[in-house]
Amino acid sequence: MHESRLANLLGACGLAVADLTLRNVTGGLNASSAAAVVVLASGPLGGTELGRQVGLTQSAATRLVDGLVGAGLAERSPRAGRAVLVRLTPAGRAAAQDVLAARARTLREVLSALSAAERERLGVVLEKLLTSLYGDIGSADLMCRLCDRTACTADAVCPVGQAARESER
Repeated sequence: MHESRLANLLGACGLAVADLTLRNVTGGLNASSAAAVVVLASGPLGGTELGRQVGLTQSAATRLVDGLVGAGLAERSPRAGRAVLVRLTPAGRAAAQDVLAARARTLREVLSALSAAERERLGVVLEKLLTSLYGDIGSADLMCRLCDRTACTADAVCPVGQAARESER
């Protein structure tokens, strides 16, 4: 296959999967809010760190947190000094579960077009691509901001996490 055609197909597929995923997972949330509740489901974070993990500037992260608090999905809790932790409320935890469930359904539907053997081969290719993309992006948190972390690590090593560990050596 001609290289530019392959690149074009990859680009179109990547955008289509991203569009479908974001359309289906947001459930009334914007893409940044959906990513934020998934990230915060792992535990409370400072607003700056949350922004870093979802790819936002500090001012945009502050607006994001304001929106999550206003929607009853998160709350701020003071810690030492001026720093504030952001944690999910029970409604926020439910929203995170909804986002991950919708994401999983969408991606399973996309993969249903492939045979089991094709899905196996695609898995190998995706691991290789993700490892390479980590070198360009440099943040496992950012790359995996909408990931179901347990699904990726239940019976294998996450290629993004492995790339991150290897880059620290």
